[in-house]
Amino acid sequence: MTPMMHLLLLPLLCSIVAGKDLEEKKGAFENTALDVPEDTPVPYPMHQFQVAHPGVNSFRLSGEGKEDIKISKDGWLYLEKPLDWSQDDHYTIMVEALADDEVVEGPVYVTINVLDVNNNAPFFNQSVYTAAVRENHPAGVPFIRVFASDHDDPETPNARLSYSLVSQIPNKPPTPLFHIDPDTGEISTTEAGTQQLKAREGIRYGRGEDQSIDALRTKFNDYCPVQKIPFDENPFFTCVERAEIRRRNVDPLEDPDYTLTVRVQDLGGASQTALSGNTRVQIVVQQNLWVNPGPITVREHLKETYPVVIAKVESNDPDAVYVLMQKEREQKFPFQITPDGEIHLTEELDREDKDMYILVVFALDIGDKQVESPMEIQVLVEDVNDNAPVCVHQESVFEVQEGEPGGSLVGLLLARDDDQAGTLNSQLTYAIVSQDPLNSANVFSIDAASGRIQVLRPLQRRDQQTFNLNVRVNDAGFSTECKVVVKIIDINNELPLFEENNYGGHTLSEDTPVGHTVVTIRASDADDPDSGSSLIEFTITAGDDEGIFTVETDGKGVGHLVVVKPLDFESSASYRLQIDARNPEPLVKGLEYGSESTASVSVSLTDVDEAPEFSLDILDVTVPEDTTKGSVLLTVQAKDPEGKEISFKMDGDTRGWLTIDAATGEIKTKDKLDREIQETFEVTVTAFEKDNPVKLSERVVHVRLLDVNDNVPKLMETQAFICVRKPQPVIIKAQDADSSPFSQPFTFAFAHGKKSPNWELKSIDATAAKLTLRKAPTEDKTFILPINIKDNAGMGITQSFEVRVCNCTELGYCYIAPEERALGYGIGPTIGIIGGTVGFCIIAFIIVIKRANKRNKKTTLAEGEERAFM
Repeated sequence: MTPMMHLLLLPLLCSIVAGKDLEEKKGAFENTALDVPEDTPVPYPMHQFQVAHPGVNSFRLSGEGKEDIKISKDGWLYLEKPLDWSQDDHYTIMVEALADDEVVEGPVYVTINVLDVNNNAPFFNQSVYTAAVRENHPAGVPFIRVFASDHDDPETPNARLSYSLVSQIPNKPPTPLFHIDPDTGEISTTEAGTQQLKAREGIRYGRGEDQSIDALRTKFNDYCPVQKIPFDENPFFTCVERAEIRRRNVDPLEDPDYTLTVRVQDLGGASQTALSGNTRVQIVVQQNLWVNPGPITVREHLKETYPVVIAKVESNDPDAVYVLMQKEREQKFPFQITPDGEIHLTEELDREDKDMYILVVFALDIGDKQVESPMEIQVLVEDVNDNAPVCVHQESVFEVQEGEPGGSLVGLLLARDDDQAGTLNSQLTYAIVSQDPLNSANVFSIDAASGRIQVLRPLQRRDQQTFNLNVRVNDAGFSTECKVVVKIIDINNELPLFEENNYGGHTLSEDTPVGHTVVTIRASDADDPDSGSSLIEFTITAGDDEGIFTVETDGKGVGHLVVVKPLDFESSASYRLQIDARNPEPLVKGLEYGSESTASVSVSLTDVDEAPEFSLDILDVTVPEDTTKGSVLLTVQAKDPEGKEISFKMDGDTRGWLTIDAATGEIKTKDKLDREIQETFEVTVTAFEKDNPVKLSERVVHVRLLDVNDNVPKLMETQAFICVRKPQPVIIKAQDADSSPFSQPFTFAFAHGKKSPNWELKSIDATAAKLTLRKAPTEDKTFILPINIKDNAGMGITQSFEVRVCNCTELGYCYIAPEERALGYGIGPTIGIIGGTVGFCIIAFIIVIKRANKRNKKTTLAEGEERAFM
């Protein structure tokens, strides 16, 4: 279609466009930007320019895309060819308005933005991918990635790609063994794939082992040693040979184990109109050589030439280096590993010392990086029968009552064997080998499996009081004899009898101490002494529900009624106790305990004037430090056991912050509290009887003050200097007397809230900031900087920080000119200098006079000596 035909069709096309749309496409003759979707049908009116000059009769275009974009004489800008975003995403065109080929308006510039539409299907960079995955590959760990592209705008959903698996062949059972990440295209195994993926059956070879046909024949002979048919004629060998060759030379393209169909969709795969592409992934499953050989069983005390090979491991990386470690980190570790993965045992093991070892094998590359996950191998020590049975007690003593019927239990003989439990090595059998005294018939029997001893018939104490047995205990290879003593004890056919059935009344003061003996009671039993039948136990069976008393006894018939809990007259003023005497052994059939085995004791209490008692043993109070004056902190509660009127007082308030109401026990504030002065303190509250103040009780009240934000951060130093030649930042530190959360971290800022062109203030930690000089002044100068410091709660004030910027000496201090120092002396320093000078002169004068006198004395002494000599 020619441009002339476009111009002829353009008015018709414009008339088809709705009036509203047409009006929206009109505009003044000025710079403008237009958005046009690619592949828009042509001719397509984009914009009509409205010009003010009445003589305009044509327009001229220049710039990018003028071959595809045209303009009519009446100012309509239109497309002559569809735009393609992949070729160019925008065009810039210059438009001039002409009157008889003379520019009368413009130029103006039009930017046409090409909008991408979803007209490109995504495609993979390969039509077929190949991959290999090991057996037991960890689920979720990628082993291959597919990649697709889309020529649409990558900033739009048109090029947002999503990957999915369409099919898995074979799919029996119908369980997904693989998973693809919808965003990245990474393919990994599922949990089911980790468990179910199996490589083709084949012969396993060790590292460096010969894998030739001859080696295969050797392995075949090892498995089938009786074969006499030549290998070439043996159908079993030829089958194995073909399978092995096929496994070694498997081609994923020709003979994959699994084929996955992968789809990629644009628009994120979330639209029915999304475009798609497909590819195939051919997967071969390889043998996982990194297989745990455990658990390994090794017999204890194995007689071999050490070291002994007990297992072998092999990494999937042929260059892996093996490291063997023990998990328990014990001193003894009789194992080592060779470079080819053989695990050696270096000495005999003893199951009784340790029955299991856990070995940890690492496979590393030359950079000590793990190429396999660590392997834990259990080594179980197999038991051998190397321990004899042992009697738990050197002599086992049992008692049996006379007259007990045959089959009654005497006792259970205890023995042990240190060999492994649950094996024949530790299974014990019991047999009675001798009995003293010897009778015509055996008196006892023992269960061979359990060691349970029973009587065979009733025994009488008058016939024999003690029997001694020797019992042999056997395991599969050893035996031991255990000694057993059986005592025949008297039958309990006598009742314990109290000497008195009523031990009368006893009066106790209620402040009687715990442990006091109220009365001693006695009872006797006519059964055989030192037997369970004659042992007497005393029990309070009535009158003491609160357990105030108990009876202490040695079992020989003497008991002491003792106070075991504090007495309280107000709770119970009297007790009538019933005490029973009983034997631990049951009475013979037909005999019952009666009143003769019961006694009574009456106890009366006398009242004592007791001190008041507090309702609580621990008194703690926690209050904010800004608690208002007169507030009640705590009401101390106490009462007198006898109901007498009490009063309260308080001691230990060294700050004078508190007061107590003597009548009610109310503790109030009487002054301002301050946590920064004292955070915790204690006061002692005394409750006493008004009429008898010596009857008193004390309790300590612990008071803790909670912090409130009543302090602002303050500068620790308010002055500093900076050397002009080598300016170093000044560290500004602040402190706050409050505690968290009303203290640090602090915020530092200039008070005006704006950045300074000459200074920079930056926090460096919770309590400090760094002040840096950005622009040095032309002369020494002192700056007063207003710095606002706020605490963690936002509370703070503006503080002045003085910084002198100066020239410094070599020692790093501000230099002061001599004239400044001379002019700087005041009256005080001047007087000091004059006084020091005068003092120095006086001291020098005194020293000169003393030296002169000393020389005169020496001269006189010498003259005297000369005269004496002459």
